[in-house]
Amino acid sequence: MVDNDLQIINEVRAGNPRRYALLVDRHKDRAMSLAVRLVGNREEAEELVQDAFVRAFNGLGQFRGDARFSTWFYRIVYNLCMTRVSRRGWKLELLEDDDRGKSDNRLVDHEAISVFERMEEEELQKVVNAEIDRLPERFKSVVLLFYVQEMSYEEIAVVIDSPVGTV
Repeated sequence: MVDNDLQIINEVRAGNPRRYALLVDRHKDRAMSLAVRLVGNREEAEELVQDAFVRAFNGLGQFRGDARFSTWFYRIVYNLCMTRVSRRGWKLELLEDDDRGKSDNRLVDHEAISVFERMEEEELQKVVNAEIDRLPERFKSVVLLFYVQEMSYEEIAVVIDSPVGTV
């Protein structure tokens, strides 16, 4: 995917801006997931992700390719979300349910487990969410980026602008 992203970026830079839609399509779901978890509101998250895609498009000239496009882009999403959260003075919160009534941060797949196991898992998930909620915002962000977005330590370091050793 890295090569494809870079190829698309080069095509956009060469005068084919319509190709950018491929990058949007490729990264919109994970960007939304991250933004919703960081700001706690789907409508705000949609606005921030849209703004992030516009900023990324306008900033493609500055994209050097030192990191993957996704890392660079999620840094933009993260920064916009942190700015929004800090402006309103709210704590980050993990969402328990998305619009379909399903949890966005489940530990396991629910398809093949019994009702009792499902109840146990939901209780465990509440405990885990409560403990993650108690973390300072910076640590909570790292947990979300690592476990939910499945980013490497190096990618997280770029996103939160910290040395890898402190991630």
